[in-house]
Amino acid sequence: MMNKKVLIAEDHQSTNISIQKVLEDLGNMDSTYVYYCDDALVRVRHAASITEPFDLLITDLSFDPDHREPKLADGVELIAAARVVQPGLPVLVFSAEERIPVIEQLYTVSGIDGFVRKGRNDARELELAIRRIVANERYYPPFYLAGMRKGHLHDFSPFDIAIITLMAEGKRQKDLPASLEERGIRPAGLSSVEKRLKLMREALAFSNNEQLVAYCKDMGLV
Repeated sequence: MMNKKVLIAEDHQSTNISIQKVLEDLGNMDSTYVYYCDDALVRVRHAASITEPFDLLITDLSFDPDHREPKLADGVELIAAARVVQPGLPVLVFSAEERIPVIEQLYTVSGIDGFVRKGRNDARELELAIRRIVANERYYPPFYLAGMRKGHLHDFSPFDIAIITLMAEGKRQKDLPASLEERGIRPAGLSSVEKRLKLMREALAFSNNEQLVAYCKDMGLV
């Protein structure tokens, strides 16, 4: 496997070193680290200009102020600016943030690919998150999933599980009715499928079906 280029934006030296250690243990990771969001954006621009883009950006959300006057105030602004330069750049947020609504916004608005909360066993979780993202999967931390489940209750029916299972297998939404018919599952109409998907997305505060499927996988529902 070719080396993955990883950019770390983290202003605390000890945390920066810890992230680099996780990447070293994973292997096939070529890491670059910076302490400022502005410097991270410069690196993203340079990498894109020489057609050697980064495969992953790992960033904190908050950065302590010092003598430098930053153009980018925090990780959210960095993510937005970096995605302008490299739209498909995968992003993993590594932060002490624990408020569910804030993290939900990171997934739904900023479009991050994973979040890991700093704390006990964070190195192990960071490794798992990186593996998932490198494999083109989204990573949702357990505490976030639990919080979402508690705040947005939805009782999955057998019909819901059948729909999600088919989508997890790669079936497109428009093809679900035929697949449901083949398995003898009723109702099988496209309208019924769309209504259930909409209900599930709204109950769990997801903006698209991909997030819904990933959530169900993480929860062990499919």
